[in-house]
Amino acid sequence: MRPLSLGDFEGHPVIASESCAFDIIGAQFVREIEPGELVVADADGLRSERVDLPGSRPAMCIFEFIYFARPDSQLYGRTLADCRFEMGQQLAREAPVDADFVIPVPDTGISAAIGYARESGIPYTEGLLKNRYVYRTFIQPDDHLRQLGLRMKLNPIRTVIAGKRLVVVDDSIVRGNTTSSLVDMLFKAGAREVHLRISSPPIKFPCFYGIDMATRAELIASSHSVDEIRRHVGATSLHYLTVEGLQASTGLPESQFCRACFTGDYPIPVPEELAMGKRRFEKSPGNPVA
Repeated sequence: MRPLSLGDFEGHPVIASESCAFDIIGAQFVREIEPGELVVADADGLRSERVDLPGSRPAMCIFEFIYFARPDSQLYGRTLADCRFEMGQQLAREAPVDADFVIPVPDTGISAAIGYARESGIPYTEGLLKNRYVYRTFIQPDDHLRQLGLRMKLNPIRTVIAGKRLVVVDDSIVRGNTTSSLVDMLFKAGAREVHLRISSPPIKFPCFYGIDMATRAELIASSHSVDEIRRHVGATSLHYLTVEGLQASTGLPESQFCRACFTGDYPIPVPEELAMGKRRFEKSPGNPVA
């Protein structure tokens, strides 16, 4: 069986979870799948079926804009790298600080860090080198593996960091422990100050729609103030992007999104038995990821 080539896709409809896939194979982006729409691929090609429910509305996970989707993808007509750049600009307006460099936590903090640097006038540079063979760490099943993954994934560039006041831009803080390790790593590399700037609001509520995030008890922002989190992670200062700033950075109305992980306002009410079932499963002694 021969491997596929780009020519195999010519003249054929294709479907993908992100628009960047079309760029790779030379396909033309036509449109996004609508809420409630089912696209079926079979021998006759693609066909669409849609169910309209009274009172329904779009509820795109806003974390796609912050972290999940690739920056070269488009959602709702916006390139995500541009939105993340605007998140960084907005964060610089909301939380300015005197510093020598702005550095990103690669890769998902890069666009926001460039935006922060552009708005603040503080030089942007790379202070953390990423190992390209280690993947996302926030979904690792326990804290030891997450911190080990962080040490394998990121290495500080000491000649850049030593003696400097750093603005460190990251996309989010979930549990807080990997962020603590990151801040400790930077101080051990000689940083004089570490000012954390997070391009999302504090994550306070779990997801019940398929994202394997964490229980509310594990989300550090659900039970700690921003200053308590700052002390926990050991940063010189800590500021999150506000919900309003995040929304403005998307250039889209609030009604297009699910923002429940920040606000607790779930677009579809979560039945108590589902919420309890999730907590019971995740804390079960027999669950290997509990």
